[in-house]
Amino acid sequence: MLEEVERWLSTRSWSVTDRPLHQILAAKQRTGQSVSVVLPALNEEETVGDIVAIIRHDLMQQVPLVDEIVVVDSGSTDRTSEVAAAAGARVVHRDDVLPRIPAVPGKGEVLWRSLLVTEGDIVCFIDADLKEFSSDFVSGIVGPLLTDPDVDLVKGMYDRPLAGASGQGGRVTELMARPLLNMHWPQLAGFVQPLGGEYAARRSLLEQLPFPVGYGVELGMLVDALHLVGLDALAQVDVGVRKHRHQDGQALGRMAAAIYRTAQLRLARGHLVRPSLTQFERGEEGFEPRTYSVDTEERPPMAEIAEYAARRVA
Repeated sequence: MLEEVERWLSTRSWSVTDRPLHQILAAKQRTGQSVSVVLPALNEEETVGDIVAIIRHDLMQQVPLVDEIVVVDSGSTDRTSEVAAAAGARVVHRDDVLPRIPAVPGKGEVLWRSLLVTEGDIVCFIDADLKEFSSDFVSGIVGPLLTDPDVDLVKGMYDRPLAGASGQGGRVTELMARPLLNMHWPQLAGFVQPLGGEYAARRSLLEQLPFPVGYGVELGMLVDALHLVGLDALAQVDVGVRKHRHQDGQALGRMAAAIYRTAQLRLARGHLVRPSLTQFERGEEGFEPRTYSVDTEERPPMAEIAEYAARRVA
């Protein structure tokens, strides 16, 4: 491992227990920074309500750490919006944000648009499919941003059990993202969960980053942040165990393809490759190909959007 990464691991990798809640709250009061929590959600009625309720109870009612919880619904066909609102979140539909730019499907699209409907100086993203959720996920990754002005982005790290086996989750991370990072951006080799959906960053950083519209958003954000603010402005915090709904193999293949494409764009902008993925399903005549397009569109930094600039002036 690079000597720089070893040094980074010793100075920028922490546990949630390293910053007690009272210390984080004191830093928030001292600095006057506000915190927004964003949950991107698509058909997550079974889990989104509990996550919102726990954050609201632990970090808004019990202590004033979080200033707003926003669920951005990206087109759910179940009761995600109703459940989230009943639990105390402000719910915004993806298509109602920045309507002059037609929305496309994808997690990154939702995260990008969330910058226009939140106010926090620090924005914390939490996936809406987590089970047995703990508010430590929020306080743990927000803590370094409130207490250390030199930190701009914090990723959560955790165990990801699969079918009862510890450490077997994160298959796309181990088969695609980690090899890419180690080969092309070795400074980022120390991140335990580079694709994890639980992370927080300063708005001042997020508004300068392009957002891949799909599953490549986490890798793209990490790589771009490295180039923009440097390794020492990035950090990770151990928040325990992450349990969530797992995808099937073909869905993971599509995720991996989007992540690879995101990496390609950053390695050689303008180099044209085939942005699609062919998978196979058994049909009446044997294995039949199914071809899916891979997300390649990216949204520009939010600071370049006129509506965003106008809102800040107002």
